[in-house]
Amino acid sequence: MKFPILIGTLAALLTSNAACSSTGKDSKPENIQVEQKDTETGKVIHLTKAEFLSKVFNYEKNPTEWVYEGDKPCIIDFYADWCGPCKRVAPILEELAKEYGDKIIIYKIDVDKENELAATFGIQSIPTILFVPVKGVPQISQGALPKSEFIKQIDNFLLK
Repeated sequence: MKFPILIGTLAALLTSNAACSSTGKDSKPENIQVEQKDTETGKVIHLTKAEFLSKVFNYEKNPTEWVYEGDKPCIIDFYADWCGPCKRVAPILEELAKEYGDKIIIYKIDVDKENELAATFGIQSIPTILFVPVKGVPQISQGALPKSEFIKQIDNFLLK
């Protein structure tokens, strides 16, 4: 089930960047381990569906209206271990988490492990980045963004 309000109202920021089709997941090496980051300031946090519902958006409780559960703006990276562009974005997000400290939160969601979340948000290519302000509707971007674009979105959209 796709979440209709998000699919219908989130504006695409950039769609011409490098991205992987989520249908390529069959090529994922099975022996790759994803390192779980802790929840300290300046770290990227990997989310499960349950954590997403409590920390970001409980679409089961509010199926028709976006209600952000957090108290700081966040970035959500929908990714997969086997995706080349996702691998290029990962160190950028790590750097941004350290640079912005407690001003924003950066989350990652593995679309192979959390395929219900990916399906709910209509994720068809990765990386897909969701920029979530404390108030207002999130914006979505598909493809690997350069660090300068992340900074622009953080400064001009999330922290405005």
